[in-house]
Amino acid sequence: MQYTEVKRPPRTGRRTGQATPGNPVEKSRSCPEENLLSGLHAAFVAVVVSFAGWLLWWWNELWYAVPHNRRQTDGGAKLPPGYMGLPFFGEMMTFLWYFKILRRPDDYINSKRRKYGDGVGLYRTHLFGSPAIIACTPSANKFVLQTESSFLLVWPSLEIVGATSLVAVEGASHTRVRNFVVRAINQPDSLRKIALMVQPRVIAALDLWSQKGRVTVFNEAKKVTFENIGKYFASFEPGPVLDTLDELFKGLLDGFRAYPLNFPGTTMHRALQCREKAMAIFREELEKRKKFGVGKDKFDLMEGLMEVKDEEGKQLSDIEVLDNIVSLIVAGYVSTSLAIMWAFYYLAKFPHVLDKLREEHMPIAKKRNGDLITYEDIASCKYTSRVVEEIIRLANIAAFFFRTANKDVEYKGYKIPKGWKVICWVRYLHTNPDNFEDPMCFNPDRWNEAAKPGSYLVFGGGSRICAGNMLARLQVSVFLHHLAVGYRWELVNRDAGMTYLSHPKPNDGVEIDISKI
Repeated sequence: MQYTEVKRPPRTGRRTGQATPGNPVEKSRSCPEENLLSGLHAAFVAVVVSFAGWLLWWWNELWYAVPHNRRQTDGGAKLPPGYMGLPFFGEMMTFLWYFKILRRPDDYINSKRRKYGDGVGLYRTHLFGSPAIIACTPSANKFVLQTESSFLLVWPSLEIVGATSLVAVEGASHTRVRNFVVRAINQPDSLRKIALMVQPRVIAALDLWSQKGRVTVFNEAKKVTFENIGKYFASFEPGPVLDTLDELFKGLLDGFRAYPLNFPGTTMHRALQCREKAMAIFREELEKRKKFGVGKDKFDLMEGLMEVKDEEGKQLSDIEVLDNIVSLIVAGYVSTSLAIMWAFYYLAKFPHVLDKLREEHMPIAKKRNGDLITYEDIASCKYTSRVVEEIIRLANIAAFFFRTANKDVEYKGYKIPKGWKVICWVRYLHTNPDNFEDPMCFNPDRWNEAAKPGSYLVFGGGSRICAGNMLARLQVSVFLHHLAVGYRWELVNRDAGMTYLSHPKPNDGVEIDISKI
């Protein structure tokens, strides 16, 4: 068999990207062109990405700040200095960074002071879903809180507090309800009754805690506070209904500092569901009273609201009664519990203060010989009053208050635009060494002298000052009396870390070992 050799034709070197002796310049022509196109493409992508990043970074400034600064008023007023953050989120990420991650909340304002200077105490930002102006000096906060014709109280979470509640309405409606609430919970006559009403539960709770030996104060204080509020506000006794309401209000309160997104799975959605269920429970109680009446021994805040009338004799509607009951419980429930928790914390940290309290209260306990102390007894305790003020100053339960400008307002050469929120950052007032010497030190003796004007706003200011501020002070004072004369306790975790959202408190809720003296 013979094999025939097959001759292959010579390679021409025509493959893409290959050079041959016959075509030595093809590669040198194609590669620079490809490199140029590739470089132009990369440069274009880099420019687009950079521009997109720049646009995202400055979008809120371009959308909100630039138009306002172009439309200067006749006096040349511009927006305060600041930065408004990213689209939709604004500065919420920065806010959470300082409050939740670093856990140094005062550095949020300090960072603005370092970057923009103190100025007049105003900074522009975008928080809680809205463009806003932060006010953080006594004079700026006083201006906002007392110029009520220009700054309205508009809650970011109006659906939670109720559109017809005391904290949401204006004008005559606000005055009518506020006057009643102040008489019902904040005047000496009512405080005398409340002082006697709350003590049996306080005494029983402390006795139970000492039997347990170790308790978490915040959790236990919420129980006894809610029982007292339930009793005085709607005559609810401890039991399944009150337990259910307690759980519902926990969920409701989570919505106050939540981002205003209302769809299943969000904190706000759950808070609104909890509010609806709580309203249903109070509505059922309201219908019972309208149908069957209520005895004189059961006269409470709900019954009083049902009888409130305006100048024309018109009573509150059912929704007005219910909105006010819910909003007043919200205002007094957690705030009082937190103040009581901080009382345990600071008195354990500063035993010399507790010693002085005992010196003040032991004579009263001996005089009463087992009977309940009275409102007059509490009012006579001057050192106790100073301790209470220092507790609520350092507790900073409400870090800020919200107002909304209903027209363009000018303040010391700066403009606060109509429709923008104003955040009165009162926490900074209470932790600023310009206002309080060594501000983070627990020192009741600082209250031997009055605070600088406008530097102490734990209960707000103007006509919107908390309607139950004296009630809160009373309840803390009652706890202090029975603690001082009957109990000793120690912190389980003296160096517990702090959390600041939604309210400031130690991570462990102040866990203590407690026993009777």
